[in-house]
Amino acid sequence: KLDFKDVLIRPKRSTLASRREVSLERPFVFKHSKREWNGVPIIVANMDTVGTFDMATIMSKHGCMVTVHKHYTVAEWKMFADANPEVMPYVAVSAGTSRSDLDKVDEIIKACPSVTCICLDVANGYSEAFIGTVREVRAKHPSHTIIAGNVVTNEMTEELIL
Repeated sequence: KLDFKDVLIRPKRSTLASRREVSLERPFVFKHSKREWNGVPIIVANMDTVGTFDMATIMSKHGCMVTVHKHYTVAEWKMFADANPEVMPYVAVSAGTSRSDLDKVDEIIKACPSVTCICLDVANGYSEAFIGTVREVRAKHPSHTIIAGNVVTNEMTEELIL
């Protein structure tokens, strides 16, 4: 069993006088969408118990992204986006690869133009069909940032990025 004695974090020399000066926020420019995003590189999973609008509201205050589960309706998305415009840079709409999921993403993006990130989530992101879905969504929404997975190999990660 691993515990803290098994992990050594070696700090580098720092010019900071206090831990309070540390910022976890990082700037990102995404390869395909060309969008710039500044935030903490922590993403809350799109599971129905945690990838919620309530979680997005809370985590956005800390600069963290939430991939919102796919069970909200388009009307619920519209109400949330209208009521919480400052949260929208920190949410992603989620889908699998089914036609109904992808059509719903299209409807949500049309109803909520402030949604600029799409999470495509499958258990087996190493399939050719998944690559095709990512390409299809990228072609349909070129200005949106796509989070795609799950992948476990360097080769498939490279394939999805390129």
